[in-house]
Amino acid sequence: GKPVGTPDAGAYFRVLAEHGVAALFTAPTAIRAIRQQDPGAALGKQYTLTRFKTLFVAGERCDVETLEWSKKVFRVPVLDHWWQTETGSPITASCIGLGNSKTPPPGQAGKSVPGYNVMILDDNMQKLKPRCLGNIVGYYDTMDAGYMDEEGYVYVMSRVDDVINVAGHRISAGAIEESILSLGIVADCAVVGKEDSLKGQIPLALCVLKKDINTTEEQVLEEIVKHVRQSIGPVAAFRKAVFVKQLPKTRSGKIPRSALSALVNGKPYKVSPTIEDPGIFGHIEDMLKQAS
Repeated sequence: GKPVGTPDAGAYFRVLAEHGVAALFTAPTAIRAIRQQDPGAALGKQYTLTRFKTLFVAGERCDVETLEWSKKVFRVPVLDHWWQTETGSPITASCIGLGNSKTPPPGQAGKSVPGYNVMILDDNMQKLKPRCLGNIVGYYDTMDAGYMDEEGYVYVMSRVDDVINVAGHRISAGAIEESILSLGIVADCAVVGKEDSLKGQIPLALCVLKKDINTTEEQVLEEIVKHVRQSIGPVAAFRKAVFVKQLPKTRSGKIPRSALSALVNGKPYKVSPTIEDPGIFGHIEDMLKQAS
């Protein structure tokens, strides 16, 4: 069931306690939903998680802010890993049974698991240096973009089609989202490229504010723009955000980015039957009209 509203944001904790769960696998979206409803995890603290040892997240990129909140609240190692339906099993992970670290660097999705040789390539299929953003590919093109650090940890930043081309600069939508979330005033966000006659594309953020935020949207936007400029740089050309009550999610917790991108750019879009609340698209469309 849902992590909130069943009956409240303490549902995950209740299930973990009642069934003596040792390990949980979930999507970062579920964690963000819990945090949005119960920032201090007051409902979760009612339960004693004596057997709980590890929290695994996957299905989408886990931003560092959500990762650190999860560690603090669940008090166990929180390990991200990366794979796709087509691969059948993880491509990168922290394999505890093989002695991998339970405290890897924040933001990574593990190292190549046995059987995989992951490489980061540029558009000319040349191997990139550590920490350079490129396509993650081997014999199988994953269509994901990210980088590998000097220790071999892989950082998956976004889908290749989620990379925003701002005046010839490739900007990761995931990196901007992480920057926004790290401010601590936005509960959830999605960044897409909006067509621009001068720069080709500019990033636009759809943001869901935390419930306890009392400042105006104008003040929040000013803070976000300043923070993104400091953390990513002026090259991102980030200046626009639209505040919405909720983001559309599939039942597995994923954001339909291609549909949102089409919506933002005034193009026809298809609402997947797996979207939990299709009406959110209409709400976002209204907010975009008000902001224009």
